[in-house]
Amino acid sequence: MKLDLAAELCRRFEGFSAKPYLCPAGVWTIGYGSTYYANGDKVTKDDPSIDREYAERLLMHELVHTYAPGTIRQCPILLTLAIQNKDWGKLNAIVDFCYNLGVGRLQTSTLKRKINQQDWDGAIEQLKLWVRGGGKVLRGLVIRRDAEAALMR
Repeated sequence: MKLDLAAELCRRFEGFSAKPYLCPAGVWTIGYGSTYYANGDKVTKDDPSIDREYAERLLMHELVHTYAPGTIRQCPILLTLAIQNKDWGKLNAIVDFCYNLGVGRLQTSTLKRKINQQDWDGAIEQLKLWVRGGGKVLRGLVIRRDAEAALMR
């Protein structure tokens, strides 16, 4: 499965932190936004620092084993289109969305319905609604959703 575009978006928008930090949602995070290690352990404030190579392996593990399967479970059309049309952009965009917000947010969203209906304009419109944090529009989320939307076209 080709997840290079999703990984690129995650690296760009999550940034790298060698040490554990509390993300805006109050969850301990490390590397490129990882909240769990490959063995299933949660990241904690007391964890040792990691290097970029380990953070990269952790990011790819999460994308391959958690976020891509979760995305495909909710929107199987994305994998079908990727394989048939050799266009992995839409799948990568939504995998990044799920990495950022969680598969559960996709599961209950109008975005999911629009994707499964192959209403791409509607999906892009829905995607661009997910830009708030703490009740405020966050510039970083606006830019991230725009980057994801560009892959949906």
